[in-house]
Order: sequence, then C-alpha cells, then structure tokens
Amino acid sequence: MRPSHLSPTTLDAFAARFRLALHDEVPPVSLTGITMNSRAVLPGDLYVGVPGERFHGATFSAEAVARGAVAILTDAAGLVAATASGVPVLVTVESPRVVVGEMAAWLYQTDRDAPQLFGMTGTNGKTSTAHFLDSILRQLGRSTGLSSSAERRIGSEVVASSMTTPEAPELHALIARMREAGVNAAIVEVSAHALTRHRVDGLVFDVAAFTNLSQDHLDDYAGMEDYFAAKLELFTPAHARRAVVSLDTPAGSAVVERTGIPVITITSLDGVTADWTVTIDDEQPSYTAFTLQHDEHGALSTRVPVIGRHMAANGGLAIAMLVESGVAFAAIDAVLQRDGGITASLPGRAVQVPVPGGPAVYVDSGHTAQAFAKTLEAVRHLTTGRVIMVAGANGDRDQSKRPEMGREAALGSDLLIVTDHQPRSEDPAVIREAVLAGARAAKPAGDIREVAAPEEAIRVAVREATAADTILWAGLAEKDYRDVAGVKVPFSVLDETRAALAEAGWV
Repeated sequence: MRPSHLSPTTLDAFAARFRLALHDEVPPVSLTGITMNSRAVLPGDLYVGVPGERFHGATFSAEAVARGAVAILTDAAGLVAATASGVPVLVTVESPRVVVGEMAAWLYQTDRDAPQLFGMTGTNGKTSTAHFLDSILRQLGRSTGLSSSAERRIGSEVVASSMTTPEAPELHALIARMREAGVNAAIVEVSAHALTRHRVDGLVFDVAAFTNLSQDHLDDYAGMEDYFAAKLELFTPAHARRAVVSLDTPAGSAVVERTGIPVITITSLDGVTADWTVTIDDEQPSYTAFTLQHDEHGALSTRVPVIGRHMAANGGLAIAMLVESGVAFAAIDAVLQRDGGITASLPGRAVQVPVPGGPAVYVDSGHTAQAFAKTLEAVRHLTTGRVIMVAGANGDRDQSKRPEMGREAALGSDLLIVTDHQPRSEDPAVIREAVLAGARAAKPAGDIREVAAPEEAIRVAVREATAADTILWAGLAEKDYRDVAGVKVPFSVLDETRAALAEAGWV
C-alpha cells in the first residue's frame, strides 16, 4: 500500500541528503519510491539490497531493475551484483537496513508530515490493545489507520497482514498512504524484531505502550535480557515522545527505570501502585466489564467485547494512551457510555463460536505460555463443567517455549488435546512431543491426548464436550492456511470448528 501521489526527488538530491557517493557518474534519475522487496518494485523505485539469512538482496538487483527500479542501494558485499544490473548504485558503509528507515521517511515525507502515531510492544496484548485503541478513536469520530499482525487498514480499506510490523519502506509508504487518505491517527504494532531490524526507524510515536514480557522468540535472542532490550528500544526519544507502561509483569518496572522518555503507569493487579488502575467488575461469555481509575481524571466504567481480565487490562491501557495523547477523559467516557463500551472486533482473539444450548466454544490465536494461561483463566471462570483445550506449537520458531506451553495448557484444562498447527519445515511429531513432554511433566495423571490432524483434534474435543463444558482451540485462529513443509494449505479454524459442531449435532 503506497501513496498514489508523491513528488519525485532526484537521485543526486537523495545521495546528497544521506551523504552517499554514487558509484559512477550517472545521468539524472528521479526516485518515486523505495523497497527492500525485489518482487514489490514499482517503476521509479530505489531498490535496497540487504544481507539476508540465505541470500544477499543485491543478488536480485536484475529482477528489481526488470520491474522498474532506477537505482540500487546496497553495501560493499552487494556492490558487484548491484553494479551488474546496469543502473546507478549507492553504497552504504553500514548495513542498508540501518539507514533505510530514515531514507524512507525522507522520501515519503513521513518525517515531517504524518498522522498522530501510536505504537505498542510486548510479548502478548499488542493486537488487542491496537484494536481497542483504534475502536475508541473511531468512536470519537477520528479517521484511523492500523498496522497489526491481524490486518492493515486505511479507513475502511483492509488488506491482509503477513508480519506484525512491515519492513521500514513498506511501513513508511503505508503511513504516507494513510496521510493521503485523510487519516489523522495511525496505530502500529511494534514487535521486538521490528526494533532489532530497524523497521520503525524514522518514526516518532506520540505515545508508545508496553504491555508485558514473557518467553518468546528466544530462537532470535540470546536470552530474555536481550529480548527485553530489543523491546526497550521503543522507549527512547528516537522512537517515542511519551510512554504508558503496564506493571502487570515485572518487566514493566524495568521499563520505567530504564526509559528515556516521560512515562506513566497502569496496572490491573492488586497491591501494585500505578497512575492508572483497572478493576474487573463483571465477566460474561461475550464481554468483560471494568473500571479505570486515575487520581486526577477520575473513573469510568466500561467493557471490552471479549473474555478475560487481561483483555480488560488492554482496554484500560488503550484508554490511558489516548488520555496521554491529549484526548479528554470525559470525551472518552461519553462515547463509551453512548456505545455500551469499546466496540472493537478482535480478529482471532478469543472469538466465540455460538452454540445455542451447547458447550461454549472459543478459538484464539495465542501462541505463548502466558497467552495460554490468561485465556484458560478466563474460560475457567465462565465454565461450570470441564475446560477442553486443543493446542499446539508452531515450527521454525522458539523451540524452548514449547514445554512451557504444554505445561500451562495442561494445568489450565481438564482435557488437553495436543495437535499440529504450523509445522513449517519441522517434523510435526517432534513439535508435538515437546509440548506433550511439558504437559505430562506438569500433570502426570491428567487427561492429555495426542491427535496429529487438527481437523480431527477439534472433532475429538467436540465429541467429548457436554453443554456445561468449554472448548478452547488456541494458536491458529487468525490464519486461513497451515504451513506444512513450506506449502500453505488452506485451513480455517472457524470452518473446521463449525463443521465438527454440526457433525456432533450441536448446531
């Protein structure tokens, strides 16, 4: 998604702005875009060839030129391949990834003309906080844009999302497109990878939020301290003006101690002191009601349209972010009272599948131990019978978290069915074995079963369920495919769940 209209800049002006020397003397060239993806090149683009895990991006320079690239930016390692493409070449001393964010900001003019920016990072809760924030802004009459792991949206225009945070050129192009469409507030989920890989460089968020920290992505980071340090980068003057930090995990206090920007705090925990507090008022199968309190601003009572105390905490975090951005607390209270709460639709977050007279059924995208624990806690509170969980882990991702995911799944459920999710290039049986090991170690006498095929796993769960039970299928809810050995196989958790319920006579 790019702006339709952008004033071109000359390659000479671009090179001068970033103190880059052209490799050879070249005729005048106009730039109208920038990308790191050779398959996404449009005529007039500067193609940026960066070192990759398997190939150097400059290897694809000829393909980029064939698609319309008018110049190449790369490093010394990519110079030969880039020069062979026949277009002008700019060479950076450091990795182009380090500087491409600032370059995209300058080219797309997002460094000087962008909507008000909101960002959030944390292991869990980014997507729900982003969607709650987006919903409240729209309820206030604002025109919004959204970049989340669930979707990208400009006003009412929606496109699929393939990663939590796009690469820097795509993100700046998206925000420029938002600006062109009249969007005045943009919400961006910021992953640890995005910060490590400079995807949000060139953006300064008006308000940045920290949700929580738990184990994830240790396949990419040496340990939890490195993972936390990556998250902490968002809370620097280069990236944000002010912060709202949740103290619901110990890492929140560390953010407050180490941040370089003004910060306020929020908590939903008893016995923790913070500027904002979230208190749960009611939990129902379709919503969670809460009160948000601040000594100066007062209190408001509202609800989020999803189960879970953690979801109410994320709703409170979204409201606190808006107040810190300058929105009147009374105005927020008024629209939430008018609309009966936050009206967000959360893709893949504890989505209820209606079963009149039958078991409660939820599908969820949570894929960490903490996410399992929080959602299981929510369904347990609403269940008079058994909690039946269908769960698995993804391949080519942090292997060390799988036993802990199994542990939390077993401890929080009465029947756990371990199945396959996104094995990618890994052997799915090996993934299941790791999850099962954690589950059986935590609950040796528990009812823990292994059903490899997810479509059969949900059918086992449904056949076991009574009207008093709750079924939770966690991990796959927001995807429309399964990645099996590199092949994306069409797959819908909702469709499979409804089919299983129909076969069992529940619907």
